[in-house]
Amino acid sequence: MKTSIPILAVSLLSLTFLSLNVSPAADPVDVGSRLELFVDDYLIESKTGDVDLKLHKPTPGEVVLVTDKPWEGNTSAYYTVFQDGDIYRMYYRGSHFDEKTRKATHREVTCYAESRDGIHWEKPELGLFEFGGSKANNIVLDGLGTHCFVAFRDNNPDAPFAARYKGISRGRPNGKKGLYVFQSPDAIHWSLIKNEPVITDGAFDSQNLAFWNPVTGQYVDYHRYFADGVRAILTCTSDDFVHWTNPVPLQYDGAPKQHLYTNAIRIYPRAPHLFIGFPTRFLPSGERVEPIFMSSRDGLTFHRWNEPVIPQSAPKDRSGNRSNYMANGLVRLPGNGREYAVYATEAYYTGPDSRLRRFTYRIDGFVSAHADGEGGDLVTKPVTFDGNKLVINFATGEGGSVQVELLNADGTPAAGYDLASATSLSGDEIEQTVTWKEKDNVSELKGKPVQLRFHLKNADVYSIRFRD
Repeated sequence: MKTSIPILAVSLLSLTFLSLNVSPAADPVDVGSRLELFVDDYLIESKTGDVDLKLHKPTPGEVVLVTDKPWEGNTSAYYTVFQDGDIYRMYYRGSHFDEKTRKATHREVTCYAESRDGIHWEKPELGLFEFGGSKANNIVLDGLGTHCFVAFRDNNPDAPFAARYKGISRGRPNGKKGLYVFQSPDAIHWSLIKNEPVITDGAFDSQNLAFWNPVTGQYVDYHRYFADGVRAILTCTSDDFVHWTNPVPLQYDGAPKQHLYTNAIRIYPRAPHLFIGFPTRFLPSGERVEPIFMSSRDGLTFHRWNEPVIPQSAPKDRSGNRSNYMANGLVRLPGNGREYAVYATEAYYTGPDSRLRRFTYRIDGFVSAHADGEGGDLVTKPVTFDGNKLVINFATGEGGSVQVELLNADGTPAAGYDLASATSLSGDEIEQTVTWKEKDNVSELKGKPVQLRFHLKNADVYSIRFRD
């Protein structure tokens, strides 16, 4: 359902609550039947013992793409990956830099690859653009927009067939610098929607992106600019992908001021009310880059973690100048219901080509409510819910356990849902129904304010959901 509240209005409303020292969470949080991740403290009232939120890193996998064609090279960059039915599509810049002459060896082009499993990728000979006297290449765009082209499948139900796929990229012909927008009926043949830039406030020399937000019924853009000499991120919205609101800067919940190059922000598919992002932090000392993780509930104010999720020690060749970017993409692979795949670059500048490597995250596994062996409790804020069962995504280590107690509005244990009645859970499950000795559902508490008290020992809880 489309809402008329813009991102900026949501932020101003939040600031008003803060200035009045009034907690907007005084009333129960209505979580309905939606999935909630422990990526921030939005639902958390208190933590005791050694319980805290823990950032997780994705597991490295194999190299899925090497940019070894004459029109590609060692500065190929700005990858976008998305699933489109049975096909996975990839777009990226093809470019090469001669470190001796300090010059590019050929023009920038946008390249295309596709896959049936997200691991094995093919570079089809599209026959669209000439390079080196031949059209036998995977160049999908040439000329305007090739520096940092980003494409996406438009899930707007009102999108016309000719614009089922949309793209956005930097351009500066005739001095008209800004972001230009593109459309395609088949993800291969692209045309400009408008011959003028549609967003002009920004720096743009990075991976600027946009997508359809199904919750607000609007397109959302995230692009780069400079704030007092520091690389930062602006956002704006549009109803038609052509006319955009004035961009506003992202806010970061007390995080230090640091260079953020790319942003890799998206709606989290399993919980579309949440935004997640993997911005690339740029460290001027040594010109290092490293992806970090952040999340948001309004698309404007983000909770940003300081620890890199893909450190330079991840395999391999990530310590060089701009060699460690997260691609714009989060996809499920066939037959794998437990993981998401993400991709990150390596070997930028240093070799005859560069590489893209696959990494995997546990489903919902970006951050967890975590306890070590000492154990402790996490208590949520009062919530109301819609559903008959409580389902959690959790894992325990050796000797670990998870128990869930439900509390009434006055803080007392709800009858039959107390700690003594709670089943002790251990193992590793993406969707585990929580039970008690004499109760296997929570239907009698539906619509009533309750708090969840998690008793954790050597355990991680990643997400929760009430459902039928």
